[in-house]
Amino acid sequence: MADTLLEIAGLLIGLLYLWWEYHANPRLWIASIVMPSISMWIYFRNGLYADFAINIYYFIMAIYGYVVWTRHSTRPDKAALPISHIKMPQLLGCLLALAALWIAIAYGLTYTNSTVIPYDSFTTAMSIVATWMLARKYIEQWIAWILVDMVCVGLYFYKGMYFYGPLYAIYTVVAVFGYLKWRKLMKAA
Repeated sequence: MADTLLEIAGLLIGLLYLWWEYHANPRLWIASIVMPSISMWIYFRNGLYADFAINIYYFIMAIYGYVVWTRHSTRPDKAALPISHIKMPQLLGCLLALAALWIAIAYGLTYTNSTVIPYDSFTTAMSIVATWMLARKYIEQWIAWILVDMVCVGLYFYKGMYFYGPLYAIYTVVAVFGYLKWRKLMKAA
């Protein structure tokens, strides 16, 4: 029962986070500080060890993202970090990081009782990269999240996480609309 209540709380905070991310609102990072605490417990109890571990990274990145997004917004001569496209060197770095992380995480999971190693390690590796892209306010982060979210839907239903499965289905749809919204915001800026 406690896990179900935590999943519901995670679902509600996740929806709030999505609303703020969709609108490129820095408050998304506040939700990013709370949600990992809930998710760590749920993932550990369900044997999703890589997802558990990544929430430590999410917590740290929430602080980093908040600072990066808001560091200039209080100074009248500097604008807040604008939405932009990722440059080719950063994209190549992201792809290399994704490959290295996926392999390393999958290898690490072979020492656990995980039954979903390739999927758990992919979603974790891609989430690490996507979170960094979000912190830098690259529009392409939405494409990375679409891939992660689609895999997570199947993974969480397979693991019997019946509140997180629908949450990630919603995340997938919102990520598509988020990309379109950020594209409009970027053109308007």
